[in-house]
Amino acid sequence: MSESIKGFSKLSKEAKLEWLAQTHFEQPEAALELLQSYWHPDPTVQKRHDEFIENTVSNYYLPFGVAPNFLINGKTYVLPMAIEESSVVAAASKSAAFWLERGGFKTEVISTTKIGHVHFIYQGDAERLRAVVAEHQERFYAATEHITANMRARGGGIVSIDLVDRSADEPGYFQLEARFETIDSMGANFINSCLESFAQTLREIVAETGVSETDREVQVVMSILSNYTPECVVRAEVECAVEALDEGTGMDPAEFAEKFARAVRIAEIEPYRATTHNKGIFNGIDAVVIATGNDFRAVEAAGHAYAARSGRYTSLTHCSVENGRFRFWIEIPLALGTVGGLTALHPMVQWAHELLGHPNARELMQIVAVSGLAQNFAALRALTTTGIQKGHMKMHLLNILNQLEATEAEKAEIVGWFADKVVVHAEVVRRFCELRGIPVPAPKVTRN
Repeated sequence: MSESIKGFSKLSKEAKLEWLAQTHFEQPEAALELLQSYWHPDPTVQKRHDEFIENTVSNYYLPFGVAPNFLINGKTYVLPMAIEESSVVAAASKSAAFWLERGGFKTEVISTTKIGHVHFIYQGDAERLRAVVAEHQERFYAATEHITANMRARGGGIVSIDLVDRSADEPGYFQLEARFETIDSMGANFINSCLESFAQTLREIVAETGVSETDREVQVVMSILSNYTPECVVRAEVECAVEALDEGTGMDPAEFAEKFARAVRIAEIEPYRATTHNKGIFNGIDAVVIATGNDFRAVEAAGHAYAARSGRYTSLTHCSVENGRFRFWIEIPLALGTVGGLTALHPMVQWAHELLGHPNARELMQIVAVSGLAQNFAALRALTTTGIQKGHMKMHLLNILNQLEATEAEKAEIVGWFADKVVVHAEVVRRFCELRGIPVPAPKVTRN
């Protein structure tokens, strides 16, 4: 059992490391050495990393790759991707190259509005409350002028403030629902600051205008933005003649198109499949979101909620085969930022934005949506032709060989051996042991 400690966050970094190593590891020096090996050699850069979060002891590395040849609205991009899953960058690159010869990706930002709420309890007259909020709208705006000044100067700000009655679901439960335009910032701090100001203004208005003690009381439960952003949506799509789908599928183009479309329809009607289907989409989305310093957890939460907005969880992508044309598209909420947060602090995030040509938030929404669509196309193309494991395990082969601590010569030999074979973990181990002339280990038996 781990030892407990009080005041850990107040210790120096050195003291934190010493306590961790001495109380949780059999070889304290080796534990410290491993953490320190991942520190940045420039102390200034490392200090910046240390200050991103509390109790930092080291850096956790993810592979940072790039996927070239993405043609989006007539402009070619190289996408930065930070992810550990072996096949994602390869699949994205393959899709990009495929669609580069077929007109590329077309995208459109449908809307960019974000939403937040003041959640509160009010036991007075609901109609009177509605009238009071409507009558005093300007006070909410006036009270936040110092918060919104910079955002308004950039073309953003508060879009609307409305009263929502949810008392049928929870006694006395109401919301102030506010919509915001945050331009190139994700806007969480801006929105939350406005909402907290709205809450205070609401208390004041209700207290001043109430005709009874009940009418004058508001209990604010919380003031917080929503990561569900169904009004901050982008669309990306690809389209080509069915006969242009012949390359690399090993199938008749019309047969492939129909099989592909059927696979999408299955994801539209079957939540078990939709979950894995959408997870693959987020393989592509998350990798670019992380590389560009955005919040992949918020993006995923919004995406999954959007996928269930009809009351049933379904696919985020859709496909049609009509009049000899193949169309494949995604429509997804993406609340992203290109200023603020890590974008101004993390050197690799800055590098990623420069690689993309310093996109604004709307452009980044389109790039990220394309990454998700490309990943899904690659996955479905594999599933409906050769099967997912052939390509995935080829990429996973080096991970297995690294776990076995194979030499470079052994890696080359075994990779060549599997060039025309399906990679299976047990077969990799067997071939490795044959090369070294050592016994093949017996399978481990686990018991519950």
